[in-house]
Amino acid sequence: MYKNIKLDRGLYSITGKNFTQALAALDPDAEYKGTDMEQLDAFERQLKRFDIKIAGEGCDRVEKFFTSTESAVLFPEYVRRQIKSGMDSVSLVQYAAAVTYTDSVDFRALSVTSAGSDTGVAQLAAMPATTVKLADTASALTKFARRLDCSYEAVRKQRLEAFGVILRSLGAQLSRAVNKKMTDVIYTASTKTKYTGTVTYAQLAAFWASMSSCDMDVMLCNPAMMASILALDEMKLCVSDFMSSGKAVTPYGITLVKCPWLKAGTAIGMDSSCGIEAIFGTDVIIDTDKLISTQCDEIAASVMCGFSVLTADAVKSLEQS
Repeated sequence: MYKNIKLDRGLYSITGKNFTQALAALDPDAEYKGTDMEQLDAFERQLKRFDIKIAGEGCDRVEKFFTSTESAVLFPEYVRRQIKSGMDSVSLVQYAAAVTYTDSVDFRALSVTSAGSDTGVAQLAAMPATTVKLADTASALTKFARRLDCSYEAVRKQRLEAFGVILRSLGAQLSRAVNKKMTDVIYTASTKTKYTGTVTYAQLAAFWASMSSCDMDVMLCNPAMMASILALDEMKLCVSDFMSSGKAVTPYGITLVKCPWLKAGTAIGMDSSCGIEAIFGTDVIIDTDKLISTQCDEIAASVMCGFSVLTADAVKSLEQS
């Protein structure tokens, strides 16, 4: 049972497993099927064991984690989950066609190209080919990191719900740096289409139709350009879609995403089903040992990742000349 698990910092250093997976090996989720704790994972069961409430009415203070040496072991995982939640809330990786994990610090990107006609193959004629190749050289994964300077004395009396907001904000800031890297890779590899003046609905439609073998379903936009698009009369047809989903979508189904780091007058269109691959060398990493000690004076989080374009026709850019 979850109440009898011995918690120590060694659970963070088991090769091939994160903290929750290591806990689950000692306290399997299957044991709770059909009980009132079926919806809790191994970490959440430990929070219940030590009566630590991280949100809602009766939310505890940060110092509640440090009432015993065992409960203190849970604090790094709480921090990691809050930071990861903040990252996920703004991440563009959701629009990647594939997410790959590697143990290396670099990767060789894949590229997919097609040649030949698809009108039919005559007897004994050569078949049209789709070629998948590895890049000639490896690309290094980029480390993204952010540190929160805060002494234990400064945060110990803070409610966990409020402290979680700060951690999620740190995660969101970290994720935006990753997003910028992703859009830089897409923009560099994309075919550029120029326009003059203010973008029109006809130009947007032509841009959407410019993908010959793929279907554009996501458009990453500079904020001012996105505002211009949303102000088009034709976008009034999509108000109900926005009200129901919270996403801005064009009449022909493109999801618009605001990206402040893109230069003025620029939009990047992509087919999320085959456009880009995200490669992660690590999940979110934090300094576990420091956080278990009540004398920590900083919280550092990092992630290593890279991106590669899989299909050339699946990424295009529209930019003001």
